[in-house]
Amino acid sequence: MKQLIECVPNISEGRNKDIINQVTAEIEQVEGVKLLDVDPGQTTNRTVITFVGEPEPVCEAAFRVVRRAAELIDMRNHHGAHPRQGATDVCPLIPVSNITMDEVVQYAHKLAERIGNELSIPIYCYENAAKQPERRNLAYCRTGEYESLASRLGTDQWRPDYGPNEWNDHVAQTGATQVGARDFLVAINYNLNTTSTRRANAIAFDVREKGRPQREGGKLTGKPLKDENGNPIMIPGTLKGTKAIGWYIEDYGIAQVSMNITSIKVSPVHVCFDEVCRAAAARGIRVTGCEIVGLIPKSVLVDAGRHYLAKMHRSLGVSEEELMKIAIKSMGLDDLKPFDPHEKVIEYLIEDHSKRKLVDLSCTGFCNETASESPAPGGGSVSALMGALGASLATMVANLTGGKAAYEEEWEKYSDIALKGQKLKDELLALVDEDTEAFNRIMNAFGLPKKSDQEKAARTAAIQDATRYATEVPLRTMRKSYEVFDLCEAMVEWGNPASVTDGGVGALAARSAVMGAHLNVKINASSLKDETFRNDILSQAAKIEADAIEREARITRLVNEKIGL
Repeated sequence: MKQLIECVPNISEGRNKDIINQVTAEIEQVEGVKLLDVDPGQTTNRTVITFVGEPEPVCEAAFRVVRRAAELIDMRNHHGAHPRQGATDVCPLIPVSNITMDEVVQYAHKLAERIGNELSIPIYCYENAAKQPERRNLAYCRTGEYESLASRLGTDQWRPDYGPNEWNDHVAQTGATQVGARDFLVAINYNLNTTSTRRANAIAFDVREKGRPQREGGKLTGKPLKDENGNPIMIPGTLKGTKAIGWYIEDYGIAQVSMNITSIKVSPVHVCFDEVCRAAAARGIRVTGCEIVGLIPKSVLVDAGRHYLAKMHRSLGVSEEELMKIAIKSMGLDDLKPFDPHEKVIEYLIEDHSKRKLVDLSCTGFCNETASESPAPGGGSVSALMGALGASLATMVANLTGGKAAYEEEWEKYSDIALKGQKLKDELLALVDEDTEAFNRIMNAFGLPKKSDQEKAARTAAIQDATRYATEVPLRTMRKSYEVFDLCEAMVEWGNPASVTDGGVGALAARSAVMGAHLNVKINASSLKDETFRNDILSQAAKIEADAIEREARITRLVNEKIGL
């Protein structure tokens, strides 16, 4: 499986589109890298760039970004609201899939060394890539920002991890760059119904992990208190794993609390939103919405959607699309401009759209495709779809029931059933396409060359491997479809009586899915040469079908009892 990492360089230019385009063009010239997002900010005079790919191409693209930004951006003329220290201010690498943080750290160090050596730019390694404990903190690396760099370079304390430890004309133009390795960071700005930077900062200090300095007498005008080592004594904020400041955004005509959430596991985005709203309200200020800068993992919106549904005592077992709508509206992500998850969620942006999915077809399209002269999709895919429809019906009954006033005290019970139903539905829908893919593997194996004895042996082995896989896929469909009975039976027993027949039809769909998938297991198993495997899988499948027939009959009897016939 491919190793994927994300890179999110922030360049110190957010106004000149020509410069931004020249920098991002470097990324698009590297094969194997996908440019996902370019998010410029006028007031911050900063652009957040996001791209993804395998580690080596990503590091090459990152190097080219830093090189081009250093050529085009002169830090001596740079002004903006965001803290910064270099033409490319930060360049973090982030693990996406099939790669450990330790491996990403190694790539970050190689990238940092190359930039320092070949481009003569001072490099400070931060977060997980930090070579000194205090440099884990990005704010520490940027102490005094660009304006203090001339006095810091040349000292032992501020010796860069790579690159020159001196101030010269070249460094004066490029500044210093921070190269890091970190987990997903969510940059989010909370919109306030005030123009006061002071009040925005007060809210930021209330919530950020670092907090605010403790002062004599607890007064804002009091002298900051220090410990025995002369360090400020801080009053911690309420949100761990967050950094925040307040600022005024001229483009919007409002003040914002600008926050970096460095650990969305410790402080999920929805928790941070609620806490900023609470802190703002305590100061007589309202959060009107928020904006997310750059990209986010899908879990951010899914978890937020479930959080706000739970607060409403509504079922959490709804579609991913519905969860995202709830999250967007609950946190006001569309307050300043439209918010499209397909442009902001990293998983959506890295999906392979070159392959057409059967599950993305309309009902008419799927039926037409099935009815065509093409042998796929066939009975296996249709069986998986029937199982998904059975799960969907049970989920519908759970959501309808839990949404009724008469059942509100038990909404969590029905929500749990709906959650299980959504999960089963999604798993079975995935099997719709996987079954067709399994069939295609067999066809591809039969198309292999068979001129020599070696080619014949390889072809035979490939056919057997593909057939084994094509036997296992419908068995998985049988197992997942059998799980649907639990949901249908529960909904026939506990669900809204007006929807009892929907639970019954769900059970009928599940039985048909099990029996249809069983036929596919048998026809594919008949071609297997491994008798032990063949007999075992046929035995498992026969047991599931027998149990499914019994479960469906029991549920149908229960439905008829409920409707009095």
